[in-house]
Amino acid sequence: MEVDVEGRLVKPWVTWFVDVGTNAVCGTAITPGAPSRESILAALRAAITLEVPYGPPGGLPERVRIDRGKDFLSDTVRSALAGFAVRVVPLPAYTPHLKGTVETVNGAAGRMFFAGLPRYIGAQTLANGRSIDPDAPALTFEAFVTELLGWVRWWNTEHQMPVLEGRTPLQAWLDDPTPLNTVPPGDLRLLTLEDDGRTRKITTKGVSWRGRPYVAAWMTGQVGRQVRLRHMPHHEHEVEVFDASTGEHLGAAGLADMASSEQIGELRRSREARRRQLQADLRKAEKARRIRYAAATTAAPPQPIGAVTVAQATAELSDADDQQLQAVARPLLVPLRPPAPGWVLPRPPREKTNRALDEGIGGGHGR
Repeated sequence: MEVDVEGRLVKPWVTWFVDVGTNAVCGTAITPGAPSRESILAALRAAITLEVPYGPPGGLPERVRIDRGKDFLSDTVRSALAGFAVRVVPLPAYTPHLKGTVETVNGAAGRMFFAGLPRYIGAQTLANGRSIDPDAPALTFEAFVTELLGWVRWWNTEHQMPVLEGRTPLQAWLDDPTPLNTVPPGDLRLLTLEDDGRTRKITTKGVSWRGRPYVAAWMTGQVGRQVRLRHMPHHEHEVEVFDASTGEHLGAAGLADMASSEQIGELRRSREARRRQLQADLRKAEKARRIRYAAATTAAPPQPIGAVTVAQATAELSDADDQQLQAVARPLLVPLRPPAPGWVLPRPPREKTNRALDEGIGGGHGR
């Protein structure tokens, strides 16, 4: 389906962890677009915590079975689960029968929830293949998230399943006597962050990460301290700082001189306009480079067709030369102009030395 994100129609993606024994959805994360390591770690954090509004259910699992998605198999997710001593079991490709529980929830969500929403991609179409209601207004992303989380609560707390002897997934989870292993919320947040493994030093400008400074009030008096950084993937506005030797959490640091939301919006619009222009130029270039040949009725070499005038060829070649020169031009390498009259110029090193010796011998110059 499609949802409205800042005036654009995008396909949202849902990442969730499902308990195998009870069919309970433990943690859910929704992104307006394809998921990444960030969405997986967010869903994992929601699946482990027992606090409202995420749990129950919750707690550390004994093992996690995952598909062959590259994000699930990334070092970030694997290291986060290893930090909790959770066994990771990658499943072979194209084996949905080995993860039947999550496939059951996916199918139920498609039939019971997504099919009733506007702009559902899997809805029935007309005989010509067009949508029944192509102009249906799309839900905003916020509204979609609200509806989906409401459906997850209904699935966990109200949906009675025959496979669970008429109980809801949450009732079956609460009836399970297996003891839970939990993680304090503060530790859980810090442990589900990414660490690049490098040691950095706090300077008078803060701590540098990816060529940009990050600062915080608590860094006063900490210049020279060796630290390591942890961060949520793709969240570059803030990092968590830890002591490199003890692992002590020192605090958060924010990006210095961060652009305003208006500037970021203008930058996105500029990038989008440039993307559209590049796509148009690529289509035009692809059409121009196409070579057509005359149809042959007798054995003869291929004969290209498509004539251009001398003026057209000269103009296009001239444009290509201009673009090549613009690509290699370096306007910042223009030599400096001579200094303005009256400027005091530095003396050559030899003249400075001679004058200093003369002044030292005479001993009578006062400054």
